[in-house]
Amino acid sequence: MSTDPNFIEPGADPALQDDARAHSVAEAAPAGAEGAATAEQAIEQLTRERDDMRDRWLRAEAEIQNVRARAKRDVDDTRQYAVQKFAADVVEAAENLRRGLASLPAPAPGEPEAVTKFREGLEGVERSFITILERNGIQRSDPTGQKFDANLHQAMAEQPSAEHAPGTVLQAWTQAWTLNGRLLKPAMVVVSKQDAAA
Repeated sequence: MSTDPNFIEPGADPALQDDARAHSVAEAAPAGAEGAATAEQAIEQLTRERDDMRDRWLRAEAEIQNVRARAKRDVDDTRQYAVQKFAADVVEAAENLRRGLASLPAPAPGEPEAVTKFREGLEGVERSFITILERNGIQRSDPTGQKFDANLHQAMAEQPSAEHAPGTVLQAWTQAWTLNGRLLKPAMVVVSKQDAAA
């Protein structure tokens, strides 16, 4: 004999059988609704987890892209500026060559041919040297006549001038040198100031 309280003996009263079926359906209905609610909660939880994982994945992808961009920028900077110290030393040599040329006497009629050839030879060496530097990203610029720029120029003296606006570079003792746009050595300059007589 069954221990199920809803069990009805075969051949029992049909009214009792209908009551038992109704009772069974009534008990099953809350369980079905409860199961549906549990399934909905599970779906909502899985949806939240999926959205969370997608958000994390997108953030991780963005971070990876940022790391790649930073690494590429660092590699490019290293490639462009790794020789910065060497370039600064080479610029010093170029300036010494220019000073040597400036110390020679000015060309004069009747000067010895050896002096003329020596000067022309040094000028040729300087031109070649500057061309090689420019090919490798090292540029020089003469700031004479330009507005003073603290990023490129170092003021060594001020001089009153009625012809120039205050802050104009009147004379460059040395030129400004850059490596791929980055300052290697500032120009040493004399800057105009307001003329007291004006």
